[in-house]
Amino acid sequence: MSMKSSKTKAPKASSKKAKPDATTKAAESSEQQSEVAAAGFQVKKDAKGRFWVVAKDSGQEHGPYDTKKEATGAKAAMASGAAPIAATEPKPTKTKKVKEPKPKKVSAIDAAAQVLASSKEPMNCMALVEAMATQGLWESPGGATPHATLYSAIIREIATKGAESRFVKKDRGMFAKA
Repeated sequence: MSMKSSKTKAPKASSKKAKPDATTKAAESSEQQSEVAAAGFQVKKDAKGRFWVVAKDSGQEHGPYDTKKEATGAKAAMASGAAPIAATEPKPTKTKKVKEPKPKKVSAIDAAAQVLASSKEPMNCMALVEAMATQGLWESPGGATPHATLYSAIIREIATKGAESRFVKKDRGMFAKA
């Protein structure tokens, strides 16, 4: 039987200087964070997205801060015993301009009621539309048959309101003030 020798390699000593890598940097930053955390402060975020620095023992809040970076800086300042960085002042609210209410436009059926109130005789819808335009009460917004629309509205009001309607049908296509 032959015996094989087992050799283990020893690690070689490196002549190069060790460069700090990402893990070393992360360890250093976690040490700094643990020092700040040990001071008894924590950063909290509220429902509106603002950040606050809260003392763990007393519950006293400092803030609000717009970004987490600002809150963390204030936390570090408080942990070292310095005064916290002043929180940004809240943005001033804009005052809304008060709009003047526009005069409400008179509808075709309301204008027709006004024209019939001043008229002694019954009128058809074509004559009503012309009278409303000449008196400046109402103008068609560009429709082809405003008289047909007015006729429909008057008939509908008579049917739904009955005796309380502003209009009375006197003859075929002729309406008067009730």
